[in-house]
Amino acid sequence: MSLTDTSLRADPYCGPAPLPETLLGAWNSDPVLLTLMGFAGALGAWRLRQPVDARRVGAFGVASGAAVLAFLSPLCALTVALFAARGLHHLLLIFALAPALALAFPLRRVPRAGALVGLSLALWAWHVPAIYAAAWDHAWLYWTMQAALILPGWAFWSALLHGPRDLGARLGAGLQLGVLAGQMGLIGAILTFAPAILYPEHLAFTKAFGLSPLSDQQLAGLIMWVPGMVPAALAAGWMLRSAWVQAAEGNRA
Repeated sequence: MSLTDTSLRADPYCGPAPLPETLLGAWNSDPVLLTLMGFAGALGAWRLRQPVDARRVGAFGVASGAAVLAFLSPLCALTVALFAARGLHHLLLIFALAPALALAFPLRRVPRAGALVGLSLALWAWHVPAIYAAAWDHAWLYWTMQAALILPGWAFWSALLHGPRDLGARLGAGLQLGVLAGQMGLIGAILTFAPAILYPEHLAFTKAFGLSPLSDQQLAGLIMWVPGMVPAALAAGWMLRSAWVQAAEGNRA
């Protein structure tokens, strides 16, 4: 399935849906994507050549691994079969790929609040059934939606990890991380407790993996709710605690 295929089709970009016995062999061999990722890898390695910064090199390795896992490995195909895998895919982009890119190649002068708004809009848009169905059918929209998560996520983590460290900035970062965690929890709760199937695209595939369509949707909700909410909540707590410590030290001074 090619990155440049924009026609309406029965299978989405990562399709067709694998069976459990064929999952491990369901790697994405799209030549356009392989070429683009190879070029991005070479460009990143060239930019990190001198002076060598072990932390940035390690972060770039994590980002590269996350991109391969998200878009080339069988996880890509599994997102066609299971909506729960789609939730895991989103977490991989937001909490692994985006912060690793921010550590390796931080984006400068990015307003953190604006980046959070962009990330939030993309996150909610992915869960609108009509938009999800359109991204399922059109490769160009699928990649637009992926970029809509990765780019503002990259910008948000860049501003968070490389921004000011004064009291106000720490408080703001903690509150914004709390907003992200709250959205993850809210989306997770909606998916977990929805009484009906919201994404019928997966109806024909979940049984092979021992799940009903509704239980697959509920599992996706739990993934967004627990592993999705916890990292952002912990980071928010750490930022707010840092602000409290900084304020306490300022009062003692």
